[in-house]
Amino acid sequence: MERDRVEVALEKVRAGLRSEGGDIELVDIKDNVVYIKLKGACSSCPMSSLTMKNWIESTIKNEMPEITSVQAVQ
Repeated sequence: MERDRVEVALEKVRAGLRSEGGDIELVDIKDNVVYIKLKGACSSCPMSSLTMKNWIESTIKNEMPEITSVQAVQ
């Protein structure tokens, strides 16, 4: 299942986010776009947009090339 595959990819970044006081939640997957919610310290971090593109999105796309983008939701 697609959702399970995304969760596996998110587990690869979750430990790093938790070490900084944050976390990540999978909200939805629609039309090859993954919607996530940054939690804890990550939700207010000024570097969160870089974390999204350079780490989270690249990790998910590496595991699932069919994913076109990862978007943060509130």
